[in-house]
Amino acid sequence: MRYTPPNLPQFYVTAPQPCPYLDGQIERKLFTALQGGDSQRLNDALSAQGFRRSQNVLYRPSCVDCSACLSARIRVADFAPSRSQRRIIRKNGDLDRAGTSPWATEDQYMLFRRYLDRRHADGGMADMDMFEFAAMIEETPVRSRVIEYTDAEGALTATCLTDVLSDGVSMVYSFFDPDATSRSLGTYLILDHIEIAREAGLPYVYLGYWVPGSQKMAYKARFRPLEIYLKGQWQDLTDPANVATGPQPVQMDRIQDQVAAIQLPDGNV
Repeated sequence: MRYTPPNLPQFYVTAPQPCPYLDGQIERKLFTALQGGDSQRLNDALSAQGFRRSQNVLYRPSCVDCSACLSARIRVADFAPSRSQRRIIRKNGDLDRAGTSPWATEDQYMLFRRYLDRRHADGGMADMDMFEFAAMIEETPVRSRVIEYTDAEGALTATCLTDVLSDGVSMVYSFFDPDATSRSLGTYLILDHIEIAREAGLPYVYLGYWVPGSQKMAYKARFRPLEIYLKGQWQDLTDPANVATGPQPVQMDRIQDQVAAIQLPDGNV
């Protein structure tokens, strides 16, 4: 179904489907297309309101009876790594980082396939072929970079597709060598993106969605200070165990009201 306030981007709602994070829940997304010369500003504005990018689409959960998926970002200026995180940084000190334009390579795809086969063999991306992978990397109408990490022998060890926003960097999708378990590469990529944002003078690292009750997403709460987008505003995550986001259908705004509340780049509502 389409929802279009006058003279504003068109917003749509996906058909309901099983939630990939919480058993027994049904997922639905509100989304709009990124197109035209204003794509970067729209990405900036909607990312700051809990939206995420996938190729040329911006989306945000809009489930009927659950609000558990919360956009999360790290406040860079106040972040200090824990003792275990400092060990991970030292352990990966041999990796070289290089940022490139969003262009898919065979090495990336081979690493991506190994990562999926070992970590997410039953996930929604498990059957992605080289052409679909290339579309994920290359079909971006905004400022994006592919951050590659190579070891001392020059072997590609990790990759992250990263958007550069006006107020931070957004980790769109990352994958890494599934055999290098001792490196804790998933954690390291986040820690290094904090450093990337700090070097660029950007205040936030956007991590996607944190989902209380989902083991898949529990790791994000280990990066403090972490802010979550809850009830229309960013707020500190102080106690992950006490975030009330369970089924609450009477509290969910109508789609029309959700769309009307979105702040667009020109300042109109």
